[in-house]
Amino acid sequence: MRTFDLAPLYRSAIGFDRLASLLEQRAESQPSYPPYNVELLAEDKYRIVMALAGFSRDEVEIVSERDTLHVTGRKQKDDTQRTFLHRGIAARDFEQRFQLANHVKVTTASFDNGMLTIDLVREVPEALKPRKIQIGDAAGTIDNVQAIEQRQAA
Repeated sequence: MRTFDLAPLYRSAIGFDRLASLLEQRAESQPSYPPYNVELLAEDKYRIVMALAGFSRDEVEIVSERDTLHVTGRKQKDDTQRTFLHRGIAARDFEQRFQLANHVKVTTASFDNGMLTIDLVREVPEALKPRKIQIGDAAGTIDNVQAIEQRQAA
C-alpha cells in the first residue's frame, strides 16, 4: 500500500490535521463487507447504496449520530442443517460506519431486492453561508454594513 506525505498540507492549511488523520485511518482499515457505493447526485445530495444479499429489512438498523452514520446488520440464526458445496453468499453480521461532513443529514432510507439505499443532503444554515461584504470609505462603512444587513433580512 502507498503512503502519502501530508506534511505540505499542514503547512498551508489550518485545521486539516484531523481530516488527514481520518483519511489515513480510513485507508488502512477499510472494510470490504458488505459492498457499497457512494454517489454524488447533485451539489449537496448524496446516496449510499449497500448490497445486503440474504438480509431482510428487520435485520438492518441505521443510526445517525452527530457526524457518524452507523449501518448495522444482525443476521437471525437459522437452525436448519445444510450442506454447502459452495458458499459464496456471506450473510454475516456487519457494522459499517460513515464519517459525515458538517450539516449532512439522512433524508430517506429504503430497502428493496437486497439493496439498501440511504439518501443524504447537506443543509448549511443560512447564518453559516458565505456573504459578500461591500467595501466603503472610512466614513460610510457603518452605513454600508447596515444596508447590506437590511437587504439580507428582506
